[in-house]
Amino acid sequence: MAVLTSGVAEELPGVIARAAAGDTAAFSWIVTHYHEDMRRVCVVVAGDEQIAEEAVASAWSIAWRKLASLRDPARLRPWLVSVAVNEARQLLRARRRRSIVEVSVTQAGQQPSGGEPESAIDFIDLRNALARLDPHDRALLAMRYLAGFDATELAYATGRSPSGTRARLGRLLHRLERELGDG
Repeated sequence: MAVLTSGVAEELPGVIARAAAGDTAAFSWIVTHYHEDMRRVCVVVAGDEQIAEEAVASAWSIAWRKLASLRDPARLRPWLVSVAVNEARQLLRARRRRSIVEVSVTQAGQQPSGGEPESAIDFIDLRNALARLDPHDRALLAMRYLAGFDATELAYATGRSPSGTRARLGRLLHRLERELGDG
């Protein structure tokens, strides 16, 4: 999760302005600080590392072209993640239209470390419950719990109000608790 110190936050408008003007070093700084947040959220949205990487690569191309349109430098992180999430959703839609269902042996075998059978079962149950959610809902959960977005950042990234975002998160968590038998 990219956390900016006050000194870096004060420099951010200048970095964004330089990157928008074509400064590749400034844009590289932005990529270095925000790429991992974008990738982690996209993995949850897409459920696939390869699609996530493709989505983030597309998002960086869009960000390079449209960075000058960003009005509030403080909103860079939610803007970048929402661009990546939109790209992941588009890739998912395109692949659903033209692909068959395929079960990946490596994905089926993935489990958390620790070797506890109960934790592996819980992990699989959680992964399956998340897979049943709409990509928009998976994105919301990933932005909150993987990227650490607060309600204001989530609201900006999703186009909802902060209170509406908190309510939606509460409903999603309640649904997951019911599905996992914890509630």
